[in-house]
Amino acid sequence: MAILETIVVAFWVMLPAYVPNNAAVLTGGGRPIDGGRTWGGRRVLGDGKSWRGTAGGILTGLALAGLLNLVAVDVGSALGVELPEFPILAAIGLAGGAMLGDILASFVKRRTGRERGAMFPGVDQLDFVVVSLPLTALLATEWFTTWFTLEVILVIVILTPILHVVTNVIAYKLGLKNEPW
Repeated sequence: MAILETIVVAFWVMLPAYVPNNAAVLTGGGRPIDGGRTWGGRRVLGDGKSWRGTAGGILTGLALAGLLNLVAVDVGSALGVELPEFPILAAIGLAGGAMLGDILASFVKRRTGRERGAMFPGVDQLDFVVVSLPLTALLATEWFTTWFTLEVILVIVILTPILHVVTNVIAYKLGLKNEPW
């Protein structure tokens, strides 16, 4: 796979994982997942992790995977790249894993004394990748091993922090986030 093709495939296969956390910001609010509970004197997760935001994020990721399936052949043809369609289990692994990764990162942040919105370099940028990839590999093994080559995973690990920073700065400037990270 040529480098440009690898970048396109990496971005495409990660879209259902890239979008859920952004959608959760837009759809969130309401009852927090931890119900306000504390552990060790700190909130388990915090108000930033709500049932509505989590559901909104996962549903958005699943809807996006469905939309990508509808246009995969046409977009791939226009770009000169073979693009995959997402089996439902792969879409669930990517979207659900992204949200679970963000929730687990929030848990780790609280345990390490970081408040909601505090910067946690590395974890903030890759939490959803670290969970969505293994979950997708578990749920849709054959699809995962076909599309997530070592080169694609390497591009994801390099591209994701860059995209994360750019999208968060945009969300901050639009007033959708309180911090630019």
